[in-house]
Amino acid sequence: MTARAPRSLAQRLFASAALWSLSILLVAGLILSAIYRRSAENAFDERLGVYLRAIVADVATPGEDTRTEPGQLGDPQFELSLSGWYWQITPLSQQTKKVKASRSLFASRLPLLADQGVKAELGEYRRGYAQGPDGRSVRLIERVIETDEEGKFLIQVAAAINQLESDIRRFEYSLAATFLLLALALVGSTVAQVRFGLSPLRRLQGEVSAIRRGEGDRIEGEFPPDLAPLAGELNLLISSNREIVERARTQVGNLAHALKTPLSVIANEAQSEQSPLADKVSEQAQVMRDQVNYYLDKARAAARSNMVGATTEVVPAIEGLVRTFQKIHRDGVPEFEMDLTCAPRFRGEEQDFQEMLGNLLDNAGKWAAARVLVTLHQEPGFVGGGQDFLVLSVDDDGPGLPPDLREQAVKRGRRLDETKPGSGLGLSIVADLAAVYAGEFTLEDGILGGLRARLRLPAA
Repeated sequence: MTARAPRSLAQRLFASAALWSLSILLVAGLILSAIYRRSAENAFDERLGVYLRAIVADVATPGEDTRTEPGQLGDPQFELSLSGWYWQITPLSQQTKKVKASRSLFASRLPLLADQGVKAELGEYRRGYAQGPDGRSVRLIERVIETDEEGKFLIQVAAAINQLESDIRRFEYSLAATFLLLALALVGSTVAQVRFGLSPLRRLQGEVSAIRRGEGDRIEGEFPPDLAPLAGELNLLISSNREIVERARTQVGNLAHALKTPLSVIANEAQSEQSPLADKVSEQAQVMRDQVNYYLDKARAAARSNMVGATTEVVPAIEGLVRTFQKIHRDGVPEFEMDLTCAPRFRGEEQDFQEMLGNLLDNAGKWAAARVLVTLHQEPGFVGGGQDFLVLSVDDDGPGLPPDLREQAVKRGRRLDETKPGSGLGLSIVADLAAVYAGEFTLEDGILGGLRARLRLPAA
């Protein structure tokens, strides 16, 4: 199971800001919706309360000719059957048991909020929702009053909540549309804020990339106080790296001079005498000189490969070496050809690149019958900003090399054919230098019928 790639800093900032903004908007929307519902209910209750107070005033007025008779409240909806607007007067004492109600109830009765567990407010005033006579939900308010002559009465006024719910839904739709636009605006502002806030980091990344590509030697420009110490530390690290590389080069050079002089003395003394021992000493001194040169070159390459900002223009280096080898083979055999489809840069020292390519061209020139072909292309890195590579191939039309001998051919000092000149170190040097730069060197079947030497190196 592959591990999930870590999210970038920009993604983290955007996700956290967007999550908090949307959460706050959601909570604010719910609170505003609840406040509006309460306000709408209070306004609706106030309207019902006007009718309730009118009925209470009528009941409290002595006499039979009261305004609670049909048509006396001044609203025709109380006269229409099952219109959704109702009033009812229920006696609670023994003096009278006659229930008065609006014509709209049509012989039905309103439920009691007290039976539904609604607690009474000040003055035995209750309000809440109930089911009306036609099955629709109604908003119901009721109040108990007591008169001196007729005792206690329960006064109820109810109205269907269709209009109330319609008003609340319109408000919630308008609120949702407004908050949606606000959310889009917040998301857009968050994107702009993240991009603006992280722009110094992108600029710092560009400066570091320029140094890696060899286009600069230090981080330039001013940065915010949060990043300025990091930029300074990176500059100090780059300077320290260069100093370490220079000291390593100096020490390697000193070691080379310290070893070459005694070896030269030993070789000269051995050559001055004619004996089997002198010949053996001279032979081994030469082997030691080759080994010292090999490992010193390898140490120099390792030091240079760790140096920040070292890059090489590949195409000019290839063209220069091909011209050199064409001059070496003045008879035109083999003929050196190039197929360079791109112009990448090698992330390393030019001297090391020339040494690798020079050994490959020299080996191909020795074994080719008539042609040597040098091809170059660039291989993109993995998705997500991986390292790009340049792939350099040298093909010849010689006899080739069996697969079982290719691994031995790149071993240090191993020569598969003593009839050809050389020390047997060329291909091993190429393999070691490629490994120093985290590249690859392989021997494959060539497109010209002979051997292909394939070199894969990091591109700048």
